[in-house]
Amino acid sequence: MNVLYEAAQSPFFGVALTVLAYWAGVKLQKRTGLVVCNSMVVAVAIVIVVLQVTGIPYAAYDQGGSLVELFLGPTTACLGMSIYAKRDLLKRDLVPILVGCTVGAAASVASVWGLCRLFGLDAALTAALLPKSVTTPIATAISGSHGGIVSITVAAVIFTGILGNLCAPLLIRLFRVEDPVEAGLGIGACSHAMGTAKALELGESEGAVSGLAMGLCGIVTTVLALGFDALL
Repeated sequence: MNVLYEAAQSPFFGVALTVLAYWAGVKLQKRTGLVVCNSMVVAVAIVIVVLQVTGIPYAAYDQGGSLVELFLGPTTACLGMSIYAKRDLLKRDLVPILVGCTVGAAASVASVWGLCRLFGLDAALTAALLPKSVTTPIATAISGSHGGIVSITVAAVIFTGILGNLCAPLLIRLFRVEDPVEAGLGIGACSHAMGTAKALELGESEGAVSGLAMGLCGIVTTVLALGFDALL
């Protein structure tokens, strides 16, 4: 056990645990084919179990785990390749995409605000939850600038992304969505980067539109954030 604690002090421990947990999640998902065995969900569960069983503090894991976060920016930027490859498709449907992103972002903010009022949440919690459907860097900046609890914002964004990643294929089949633009737009507008990862699995067109929708919804939500003080 002492050897394990010593190993946990190295940043490589967090990196190795994250990579192995995700690898196990991918293998389990491929073998079972079950939606609930989503690779991201399984990876998170494995990391939590390992830390709880071994008693290794999160701070020790995060020394390496935070290094993985450095790849989030470059990975998001790589979505630009898919968008560029499908530029003709995006130009053709640019107006519906812009309208869809605007309506989607507004609907997300309005629904969260309505539910927060319904359940009597205070201004700090409301500000933390309002930007839940945009990517983490934008959501945390919006939340922090309006007095929200940033840690809750991060949790809400992650939960939203995982939920979208899990439910997107099922909802597409349930509502018989056959147009890749419609599918990608819905996924990117609701579940940002994690949803876009699933959209890329569904197809290159879905991934390109989802990546574009993720960025556009972030911009629209940032603009809408100018009126958050009135909502709070």
